[in-house]
Amino acid sequence: MWRTSTCLRSNAPKRAVNRSSRALFTKGLGSSPPNVRACLSHPKCAHSTSTLSRWVSGAAALRPQSNPEGSSAARDLPVSRIDDRKVVIGWDTHTWTRYHHIWLRDHCRCSQCFHPVTKQRLVNTFEIPPEIKPVNVESKTDGLEVTWPSSQPHTSFYPWSWLQENSYDPPMHQTPPTEKILWGSKIQQSPPTVTFEEAMLEDDRGVFKWLSNIDKFGFSFITDVPPTPEATEELSRRIGFIRETQYGTFWDFTSDLAKGDTAYTTLALGAHTDTTYFTDPCGLQLFHLLSHTDGTGGATLLVDGFYVASILKELHPRAYELLSTVPVPAHAAGEPSALYTPSMGGSPVLKHEGGQLVQVRWNNDDRSVMRNLEPGLVEEWYDAIRLWQKFLTSSDSEYWVQLSPGTSVVVDNHRVLHGRSAFSGKRRMCGAYIGVDEYRSRLAVLAERFAPDAVVRDTTPYASVNGRSVWNPAL
Repeated sequence: MWRTSTCLRSNAPKRAVNRSSRALFTKGLGSSPPNVRACLSHPKCAHSTSTLSRWVSGAAALRPQSNPEGSSAARDLPVSRIDDRKVVIGWDTHTWTRYHHIWLRDHCRCSQCFHPVTKQRLVNTFEIPPEIKPVNVESKTDGLEVTWPSSQPHTSFYPWSWLQENSYDPPMHQTPPTEKILWGSKIQQSPPTVTFEEAMLEDDRGVFKWLSNIDKFGFSFITDVPPTPEATEELSRRIGFIRETQYGTFWDFTSDLAKGDTAYTTLALGAHTDTTYFTDPCGLQLFHLLSHTDGTGGATLLVDGFYVASILKELHPRAYELLSTVPVPAHAAGEPSALYTPSMGGSPVLKHEGGQLVQVRWNNDDRSVMRNLEPGLVEEWYDAIRLWQKFLTSSDSEYWVQLSPGTSVVVDNHRVLHGRSAFSGKRRMCGAYIGVDEYRSRLAVLAERFAPDAVVRDTTPYASVNGRSVWNPAL
């Protein structure tokens, strides 16, 4: 299962360091020059002192006040020294990280170098001398203070927690990806659910619970939704902008083939993801069955694509490799006014970033001609998708649920496949697509408020401007 453990990182890494090691490590360091917090006279800054002073008044110099240097906390601080091209930090006698001088200068967050309101870089990266080297570094209670050479000294400050989170030589205990809880058919015993009342609360805690469900499980039900398109659209917009496609913005449809897609029929639909024919497939998809009269059937099918992929990877690694590397072309051609195909000839069924599975993209009905398959891979690739389909349709993977008016479901279209059984009668469905970036932005903002990470917790009290810390790891 793809659970990930919580990152074991101290919020304030102030470990005791062996005295003899410290003496060797810090040998040759001089005393620290006066702290120049506002940096208002930096010679390369193109902004006026009056403008900068307005930023500083809101930023409060974007760094905390240090404890007296004689305190026990100061004696237990990480140690720091300057190498030829890097600043080296010793967190304890066994843990060291290095930061290139140019990297540190480029990431200064003082109000001259980084606009505290817009959270955009102001320092001109291309005017930083490639051979730049600090004249001094000093370990303060809450972070590293670095003094740079210039006609008037420029001082930068970097919180310890931020340096750890963004360490790269070597990486330290960085925040792990959000826990993904993989599931099969047994999820029916306790599916992730929020109420409409929770989702509509003004304080947004219900929305955070709702989106956290989607982030962990790939889907979430919303109960007690008024069975109207107006209420459903209002619910959709609690997440973010609705993404307009060839099917419209907010859709309200029946099985009348008003659009050239099998979703507008009474036919059964196998497990699939939507908009595989877009270069950027839609992120979330919200459904709400408003009514079903004079007929039966139409049960909703949900399948966790990450769960199925994990089984395939374990049992048939070669098939997993093929589904992760062979691009699959797709199309949407049911509308005379539209002919959609993704750029670059398509994408693999299983998309990875940094070695991690991040997207499932599968709709056999929309698949185009496999004209770019290498001759030696044709039969092997068909064997691979046959195995994929076998696991998708196993009783262990399929979660069937009969939706009724008042219960909406939102699925992560990059992870959870959906489908339905055939039905008779008249069935009215409404819903919307929401872009993956809008969804992730909304979740990130709510997590910042209700579940901040260690860096945000440490720095918000002194470095929050316009509602966000300039040290937020997302910046």
